Amino acid sequence: MSDVTTEQTNSKPGRGSEAADSLQKVAHAMSRLNVPGLPRNYELFHEALFGHDAGLTREVMALSAPPSQLMLDQIGLKYRLPSHCGVAEETVQRGAEGVLKSLTAQISAGVDHKKSFTRALETIVRSIREDESRGLRDLLEELDYLSSTATDLLVSENALSQTLNDGLEQIQASAKAALAANAAMLRDRLTHLPNRIAFTNRLSALYEGDTNPSGTALILANINDFASINAEYGEDAANRILRRLAVIFRKTIKKNDFVARIGGDEFAFFFGDVNLDAARAIAERLHQAVLDNLIFATDSEGETSGLELAMGVAITDSALSPAQLLAQGEAALASARKNRRTPVVVYATDKAASSSRRVA
Repeated sequence: MSDVTTEQTNSKPGRGSEAADSLQKVAHAMSRLNVPGLPRNYELFHEALFGHDAGLTREVMALSAPPSQLMLDQIGLKYRLPSHCGVAEETVQRGAEGVLKSLTAQISAGVDHKKSFTRALETIVRSIREDESRGLRDLLEELDYLSSTATDLLVSENALSQTLNDGLEQIQASAKAALAANAAMLRDRLTHLPNRIAFTNRLSALYEGDTNPSGTALILANINDFASINAEYGEDAANRILRRLAVIFRKTIKKNDFVARIGGDEFAFFFGDVNLDAARAIAERLHQAVLDNLIFATDSEGETSGLELAMGVAITDSALSPAQLLAQGEAALASARKNRRTPVVVYATDKAASSSRRVA
């Protein structure tokens, strides 16, 4: 038996200074635009300066000073930044609190109107009983006052009902927006597949029970030479390839299977009720589906080529935790990337039993 080879986690010289330099650049960019020092704003500018989404970078760099917080939050929501998606839930909570405060104030005013009406009614009844000699004019005046009080009470009740309805509509609209934001937070903007957050949630959920899971395969897929494709054909063409790849994956897997885009050119799959041999067969089918359906021109005149993937396979039976399963999948993927003739590599705890398939 052998342990998974893991990347050393010791800090490399200069890493601390690089982090400090990055933070300084983010702070400088925010200061130049007079942006408030909120954590979600730091995240937004860090992604703009050091992330990989050119669209986000362009939008943030095009801001004029000082941008409104609403504008910053809208950009963060558009590009699925986690802390900005959380703002939607805060908005729902603040909106609900405001509605409840308004309702409390109007209910209190309504209670006061009802008390006034009750006191007026009691006063008139007592006056009639105690002074039977009172004239009709006096009685009509008191009834007019009672009618006016009743009208005020009715207006108050109607206003309370309208406030309640408006408040409920506001809360429902805000809750709907929050649900949409949460859904967007788990969705990759380019391919509309689940993103790395959704993948991490699914990975963690596998190990939430009291017993270790079994029979679930993790497959990691990476595009060979994607950086070269991006450089040669341009960002737009590379994005079209990624979107097309997502479509192929969705059509190739079953409804209950899971696929996510977890990096620039990296995808992850979960397949339930499988063993290693079945998982390898699935990976090979995915690999072949991409070769057959995603073809583009090469530098050689008249020649075409299919998109090549490297794929690493691991299974929950041999992993005791989410981190271990992911490490095993990454180890298998690294092996597949090193040798193009073995594009599908299956991780096994016994290295002698580790298997791969060559491509003719």
